[in-house]
Amino acid sequence: MIFSGTDPQAIAEAARVIQAGGLVGFPTETVYGLGADASSDIAVAGIFAAKGRPSDHPLIVHVADAAQISSYASGVPGFAERLIAAFWPGPLTVILPRKPGVAAAAAGGQDSIGLRCPSHPVAMAFLKACNTGVAGPSANRFGRVSPTTAKHVIEELGEELLVLDGGPCDVGIESSIVDCTRGRPVLLRPGVLTRAQLEKACGQAVLDPDDLILNADAAPRASGTLESHYAPAARVRLMDAKAIQTALDLLGADAANIAIYARTIVRIKSDKVLYRRMPDDALATAQQLFAVLRDFDAKGVKLIWIETPPPDEAWDGVRDRLGRAAAH
Repeated sequence: MIFSGTDPQAIAEAARVIQAGGLVGFPTETVYGLGADASSDIAVAGIFAAKGRPSDHPLIVHVADAAQISSYASGVPGFAERLIAAFWPGPLTVILPRKPGVAAAAAGGQDSIGLRCPSHPVAMAFLKACNTGVAGPSANRFGRVSPTTAKHVIEELGEELLVLDGGPCDVGIESSIVDCTRGRPVLLRPGVLTRAQLEKACGQAVLDPDDLILNADAAPRASGTLESHYAPAARVRLMDAKAIQTALDLLGADAANIAIYARTIVRIKSDKVLYRRMPDDALATAQQLFAVLRDFDAKGVKLIWIETPPPDEAWDGVRDRLGRAAAH
């Protein structure tokens, strides 16, 4: 059931469902989330069941504002406070030490918890009406392409789910995740926020997980960091423009069931090959990426050839998603 996110009655009904222990699909600026009351382990179990997601894989808890942090975290380092001040509401998740006895299921049993305050106006109204943190991974089957429209959510999870429609997501890929539990900021998942932006905001270097030598068991798990993730049904292959053109030339008119997403215009001799031009801009590519992959799947292609993104850091989030999609 899709309801307009601008309808106050729909917001009130969605909040009632959350407070009653149910699930709601809701928009954020990044992707659509599948929400449940983060304080109820039973409600959160419904998310894992609906997605087919392992229960030890942590969820991000969405909060209405920074004031709710104290309900879930036992402390906030100074650099984390600076990140929150700079990017909340917005596409940033911070991992903080979890307050004992709170949101254990949402945290995947860890002693840390991921928190985010989204900037989408429908999400903000929904979270305020819920009056509780909402655990909300992407509203799709585990490991598959994230949804960026209400229609995508219904296609993934069924008509019975109440979904608030907030239109297409503006950002299009999931939030950047910064681990703030190790004394120094560590970037676990890139998004549209660049490392330079994060470092400027927090006033220090933002490390990669490999930069710190720690027992692997001491490092928190985080959403969307499995090697294979964000994958369409079709096989994804990352290739440079020359390799794409060479493969097309070799197949010639016999090429079929192939989709191409590339910045470079290629010569195609078969009418059974789909071509979609990738924007030259990283933010524009991020905004449409998952919708493009879903559209290719809907058209029944078997192979998706994607031109490798440029190496500069503006493309890190897109490169991360494509790398995980290609690992499927």
